[in-house]
Amino acid sequence: MSTVLFLGMPSHGHVNPTLGLVSELVKQGEKVIYFASEPFKEKIEAAGAIFKAYNRNLDIFTPGAGQTSGKPGGLFTAMYKVISDAPVIIADILNQTRDIKFDYLIHSAAFIFTQPMVQILGISAVSSLAVYAGLRDFSGRDFSKFPGAGELLENYSHIAASLEQSYSINMPARLMELLMNKATLNLVYTSEYFVPDREFFDDTYKFVGPPVFERKENLDFPFEKLHGKKVMYISLGTVFGNFDTHLYHLFFEAFKNWPGIVVMAAHQVDLSPALFPENFIVMDYVPQSTLLKHTDIAITHAGMNSISDLISAEVPFICLPLGADQPLLAKRAAELGATLSLDVADLSAQKLIGATERVLNDPSYKTNTKKIADSFRQAGGYPKAVEEIFLFKEKNQIG
Repeated sequence: MSTVLFLGMPSHGHVNPTLGLVSELVKQGEKVIYFASEPFKEKIEAAGAIFKAYNRNLDIFTPGAGQTSGKPGGLFTAMYKVISDAPVIIADILNQTRDIKFDYLIHSAAFIFTQPMVQILGISAVSSLAVYAGLRDFSGRDFSKFPGAGELLENYSHIAASLEQSYSINMPARLMELLMNKATLNLVYTSEYFVPDREFFDDTYKFVGPPVFERKENLDFPFEKLHGKKVMYISLGTVFGNFDTHLYHLFFEAFKNWPGIVVMAAHQVDLSPALFPENFIVMDYVPQSTLLKHTDIAITHAGMNSISDLISAEVPFICLPLGADQPLLAKRAAELGATLSLDVADLSAQKLIGATERVLNDPSYKTNTKKIADSFRQAGGYPKAVEEIFLFKEKNQIG
């Protein structure tokens, strides 16, 4: 049995894909110490890990955590704060684990203190990629001219020098390397068939299938209202979905007369219940994996976790990509004939109605979704990921 330090980025899109990995590692005898933030404590412990909390907010991706969605200047603002806190954050992780000897480390690819932690602890690392679409473009971009970049780079230079002196380590020369932490073993949560930019990934990247895992979720949901009914599920995710309430009003207009139940997740969206059509169930959070067993068609923002869940469940879907890697994922699913991708800047109730009718009535969408789902299953899932980790341990003589 090995003891594993897991350093996660504390956002839903980065933690959720790793829960099945943690569960499988624990089943096979590994002891996992998982750092994240308090909102994720329950689900991480349910997966079998020992939870520990960061002493600062490391979430640089979620709006409300210091950045503005889709704006690099906002991301830089959030990174400025986290980098400023680096000495305190790293010292706290080391303090909380001072009596533990770790055999290896697993980290979210975007965990920005991976490189110093690997050097300080003197252990090997495995990278967990919650985002895989568009990495080539991201890694090659020149961020120096974006708003806030100059101040951020100056701050990073100062903090990097301080860390190098304190721990006798070498910090990356390029700031953006903190968000692109390639390891000797890199786990990618999709299939080779579905990945949109295969040539970017060398042999250190292992495609292990999507992050589909029966999470122990709060099932406080009126499933009895769905019995015998057609079900449409709408979700725009937890990051971008609360920026444009106009979209939710379009959903109301388009589907108020839909012959079934429309379940809509509206995370932290301020909507008056008086607006809800009678056939809508609107909740801040829904148990997605369970709900999909009852779903006939879905509308999604095409985030990695959601699109993987939908394809794996073979549920027909429409994409409304809002930002980040979503346009690329939606484009890839459309290229493979599994979906229609609509432009939210040119959207109407009629276009929504027409798209859902087309996807529901044309069997090719279901057929092509099944092809992707089959490739997901053949990739091996979390057992395959753990098999790759154990091969990695053997090769590197990790106990």
